Amino acid sequence: MDFLLAILIEVTATPIPVPDDTYNSPGLIGFIVTFSVAGIAVALIFDMNRRVRDNRYRTEIRARLAAEELGNIEITKPDRPEPPMKPQRSNPEEDPAQ
Repeated sequence: MDFLLAILIEVTATPIPVPDDTYNSPGLIGFIVTFSVAGIAVALIFDMNRRVRDNRYRTEIRARLAAEELGNIEITKPDRPEPPMKPQRSNPEEDPAQ
């Protein structure tokens, strides 16, 4: 019985931790790392936006130059030779006297 009582006292003697006592903050190092990652992400977004915009402008300029070049091309049809004359065929059943 003493054994069971000792176990019961041991189990009930452990204090239940209060959430306010176990609060841990990442501190200054965590803030600096988080702020750095966010800053790098914003810088990458601006850089990607600039590159996409440049690429779009280049594509538009290439399309304009291609359209201008197509507008300057003169398309002429080549001279075709005359078709050959049809041969004069006579019908053997035709009577020349008629």
